[in-house]
Amino acid sequence: MGRVIGTIIVGFIVGVLARFFYPGPVPMGFVGSVLLGICGSLVGGFVPRLFSGNRSTAPFEPAGMVGSVLGAILVIFLVRALS
Repeated sequence: MGRVIGTIIVGFIVGVLARFFYPGPVPMGFVGSVLLGICGSLVGGFVPRLFSGNRSTAPFEPAGMVGSVLGAILVIFLVRALS
């Protein structure tokens, strides 16, 4: 239970930071920010693994805060480009 709450808190922080650093308004609520942060963390951990030779047994590895925020910004960009 503690890991779920921790994931929600970190996801929210990452989502808010990504929305802050992304140019222009990004309107979304609490749940959207949490989901954005979690997706950004997954993307921020998955993309570097594509280019490095590191092949671990885990399907996804959580990135650091900077990688998570950059991943979340990439998610915002892709969602806006596709819609």
